[in-house]
Amino acid sequence: MRYLLIILSLVFCQMGFAQNTAVSTNETLKFTAAYNMSGIMTDLAEVSMETGLVKTSKATLLRLRLTATTYSKWDSFFKIRDLYESYVSPTTLTPYLHKRDINEGGYYKFMQYKFQHKSKTIASTKKKRRGDGTIWEENKSLSVGSSTNDIVTSIYKIRNLNLDEAVKGKTFPMTIIFDNKEFKASVVYLGTETISTGIGKKLCHKLAISVNNSTVLKGSNDNLLWLTADANKIPVHAKFKIAVGNGELKIKSASGLKN
Repeated sequence: MRYLLIILSLVFCQMGFAQNTAVSTNETLKFTAAYNMSGIMTDLAEVSMETGLVKTSKATLLRLRLTATTYSKWDSFFKIRDLYESYVSPTTLTPYLHKRDINEGGYYKFMQYKFQHKSKTIASTKKKRRGDGTIWEENKSLSVGSSTNDIVTSIYKIRNLNLDEAVKGKTFPMTIIFDNKEFKASVVYLGTETISTGIGKKLCHKLAISVNNSTVLKGSNDNLLWLTADANKIPVHAKFKIAVGNGELKIKSASGLKN
């Protein structure tokens, strides 16, 4: 369960992005996260993706906020309260700050990235809880590529790809920074498919995802994503395979859309 939002982000990464034409400033998407337990796909948690404007002394930024919360009946078994958020340019989705706060069954981890685009570096802060309950902290300066994004920003950037002009088999490269490491991955365009979703029957762009040297996402055609084939490119369904099993994300509702 710790990897639900990681997987979502690996599925949705940055590839040849220009301007933000798909993501509004007050959008809310809600998903059901399911995992294969003893051969049965079981709904375990809700994943929410929300956007909103935040004004600072220097600029107005778009906050991209993702949360994962186990349904109450599963809290006694393995309680999850995860928060991922990034602060980006509303027009280009260029990231300036990323935070990740993980609370899962007694496990705690915090990550923060401050992007310094001119020097192509990131000021990284990492915190974890020791076995005795105390917190240790590590600070680093990381050198990154000019197209590297945090996982939350990457999720939203894929929705601005011009998939209407993609041909079947086209491959898009991507780079994500996660746990202070850059990961190279690729998305293969598989064409269009009409599927039934929680927000109705939708014509979708279908994509296959693979990640080089990943300890989280396994295989290539085992990891699939469907985005609505319209101006919003809403992620409505994802199937993923990890080292300890497989699962799905299915959309439940969508509001505040840009188009």
